[in-house]
Formats: sequence, C-alpha cells, structure tokens
Amino acid sequence: MRKRVVEVSMEYKILVVDDEEGIINSMKVMLTRSGYFCMGVTDPIEAVEIMKKEKFDMIVLDYIMAPIHGDEVVSRIRKFNKDVYILLLTGHKDLAPPLDTIKALDIQGYCEKGDRFDQLLLLVESGIKSISQMRTIKRFKDGLNRILQTVPKIYQLQPISTILEEILEGLMPLVNSLNAFILVDDCNSQQEEIIFKGVGEYDIAAQSLINMLSPLLMENIGRSRETGNTVRLEHGIILPLLNESGNSIGVIYIESYDFDEGLRLLEIYSTQAASSINNAFLHSLINMKKEELDKTYQELRNRYIDTIEALRLTVDAKDIYTRGHSDRVAYFASRLGEGFGLSEEEIETLKVGGIFHDIGKIGTADDILFKTDRLDFDEYEEIKKHPLKGAYILSAISMFKDVVPLVKYHHERFDGKGYPEGLKGKDIPFLARILSVADAFDAMMSDRKYRSKLSLEETKEQFRLNAGTQFDPDVVEMLFKILDDYDHIVEELKETFV
Repeated sequence: MRKRVVEVSMEYKILVVDDEEGIINSMKVMLTRSGYFCMGVTDPIEAVEIMKKEKFDMIVLDYIMAPIHGDEVVSRIRKFNKDVYILLLTGHKDLAPPLDTIKALDIQGYCEKGDRFDQLLLLVESGIKSISQMRTIKRFKDGLNRILQTVPKIYQLQPISTILEEILEGLMPLVNSLNAFILVDDCNSQQEEIIFKGVGEYDIAAQSLINMLSPLLMENIGRSRETGNTVRLEHGIILPLLNESGNSIGVIYIESYDFDEGLRLLEIYSTQAASSINNAFLHSLINMKKEELDKTYQELRNRYIDTIEALRLTVDAKDIYTRGHSDRVAYFASRLGEGFGLSEEEIETLKVGGIFHDIGKIGTADDILFKTDRLDFDEYEEIKKHPLKGAYILSAISMFKDVVPLVKYHHERFDGKGYPEGLKGKDIPFLARILSVADAFDAMMSDRKYRSKLSLEETKEQFRLNAGTQFDPDVVEMLFKILDDYDHIVEELKETFV
C-alpha cells in the first residue's frame, strides 16, 4: 500500500539545531510528515550565521551542544532577531537552563527529549498557531496604519476625481491588489450621472467600462448597492459606499486573492471613503446650508474617531494587562476636570485625551512594549517617543488640535524631568497635568507584567511623596477629594477591569 504524500508548505520555515545527526534526521522526518519545511544544522555556530542570512519562523534546538550550548546560541540570535519562535530541547530535566535564563532570552517553549516526538510535535503546532496569530495582528496593525495615513488625504477639499484616485491608492495595498475601480453617483447632477475612476486594468475611459464588465459582475454590483452589503466574489470584492443616512452613493470593486485579514480593513476604509466623497459633494454645492456643513463636519469627526479608536483597541487587545486602561484614564481625567469646575468643552477634551493618550504606542515594537524586565537605554528612549507619535497621529486633522497637547505632554513632570520636552510647572498645559495624574493613578492601581497593583493607600502614599516633583500638587489634592467616594467609583468602573 503506497504511503500518502504530504505536501510540504513553505509558509512556515523551521530550523533544527542539534549536534547529533541522528536526532536531526528523526526530527526532519517528523516535521516533514506533518507538512512543515525544515532544515537541519549540527554546528550551533553555523546555525547563528544561517539565521543572519535566511528567515526562519521557528528554531528547535538542543541545550547541551558543542562548542556552545543552546542558551548561548539563542543569546547571539536575539541580538539581531527578536521575533523568531524558539523551542529548547534537553536530554534530561536536571540539565535544563534556569527559568530566569529561559525568560530573559524569550524562549517560548521547553521540552525533554524522548524516544517519541509526540510532545515536541504538539509544541511545534502550538508555536505555529502563535506565529500565525502574531502575523495576523501585524498585518492588521500595518493595515490600520495605512488607513490612518491615507484618511487625511481623502478628506481634503479637492476635485472629486482626485479624491477617488486617492481612495483607490490607499485601498489597494491593504489586500495586495493591482486592479480596482469606483462608481459614484454624481450628487450635483440632475441627470443621475455616474462618476467613474479606475486603476490598473480599469484605468480606462468611463464609456469603455461597460465592455469590460461581465453580466454577473454588473448583477452583483447592483445587489451590493441595493442591499448595502459587501459582496465577495471568487477573485474580487464589491464594497458599498453608504452616506450617513445609510443610502447607497456608489460602490468600490477591487480584485485580489488575499482578502482574509484584509476584509475588515476594507470595510473600515470604505466608510471613510463614502464619508469623504459625500463631504466633497456637499462642499461643492454653492448654496450649501450651514446646518449641512455642520452635519458633514460632525460626520467627518465621527469617522475619523472610529479609525483612531480601531487603532487604540488594537493596542489594548494585544496586552490583557492594559485592557480598559484608556477608558479608566478618561473617566478619572473627566472627574478631576469636574472637580476643578472646568467647562463642558474642557471636560470633553479630557475624555478624548484620556481615550487616545497612548495611541502612539501603535508604532512601538512589541518586544519593547511587552518586555517584563528593565528596559535598556535605547529601549526606554523608544518608549519615550509614544507621546510625540500620538500627537502626530491626532494632528493629522485640525478638529483634534485641543487634544494634541494633552497627548503630547502627559508624561511631562512638574519638576521638569519628564518628556518629550522637559516642560516644568505651569509651563505644562493644565489639562495635561490632570491627564498625567489620571494616567499614573490607574497605572498604579492595575496589575502589570512586571509588578502587581498597589492598594489604594499605597497609591495615595506615592502621590503624597511625588506631589510637587512628578505631579502638580493641586491636581493631587483634587484627586484625594475624589477618592473619598472610591467605593462608588469602583462600582461605576467595574466593567472596565479585567
């Protein structure tokens, strides 16, 4: 009876390192039968050099090897590669490296050698799932960043054909597409005309488009417009463009074979596209009413907030230890603002600042963001950039100009030893001083990977010690007044705690 031939996938590459040729051959047989591409190396120093030249997703290596042990191999690799998934093997548990070494080198798995490889195979399969999930998160984060970079362009007041071209240029990289087009109703025409813009194969005159569209594609375009739903085809997708009333103003058709993670990104982007197109038509009307302008502006604001909120949730979702943090900071910041008798506009600014104060962390590398031990100098300098990155993200559209200083300066210190600019005392905007206290309070009262949360009394003692140095003493005093009602606060915030 012939053995079933297993197709080996190149999607994930595994490097096996062991100074025993027999072990390598056995593991290669096991992994190849399971459909994984793998390469074996008996010289651990050669393995380090291979990792410098080629990309592997996972390393399975022995601990006791000559001329260097497995932990030294990992230490050398981690100097230039923080992402590769590492499984460490040992012939006997008594010879395993210390737990502190495994944590310090970010070794994801550990397994004893045996006659059977069942446990190792389970660890490999679990590791591949983890690698796949991290790839998905990275693709989604990169896609959201592309959307964020493109959104300000498509909201600029410019000719509608330019806006449509900007929309397509921002859309296509999300799903690795080369061919796409937009059909939009001309809202300024009395003849119900259609505006068309295409790229790639569809970069043609509007009158030539009808000859390229199959009856089935035309039918599905009509279905998408009629139902307001996305229609997925074998080699493409149709996205409806809906105005704020939920009515169709057109469709986007985009060809691709890669929609799995990109579909949600496309749907987020299409809402931005529809809003910007509608915005352009409204602004092109000579006798536009003021209330229509206000409505358009509010719609623009809401759509842009949706995009940044999606980014913020991506940051929160990556780490259970910070989930809900931004919501609680917004709550405490607004409570402090109310205590000082600030206006409704200023309290709203504090809320928005609290929600988005850490949005700049979307651009911080995961290995720095999630590090459990002390950051080195370069890593700390990178973390210190997140307030400025967040300020840049919010500065992309003028409606957030009042929030930008809060995000930018929420890590300044009252004694001038903060960042990014080292502002001191009253030179720090008052709302930023409030946000700094709200942020620090929730951080102290929450569990982190590197420490357990403090009690309420321990937290208050920290504020007593740092009032006048790290924090504005007036804001600290107001915080203590608010905390007199702490039981009620906990009840209000219980759903934001994890």
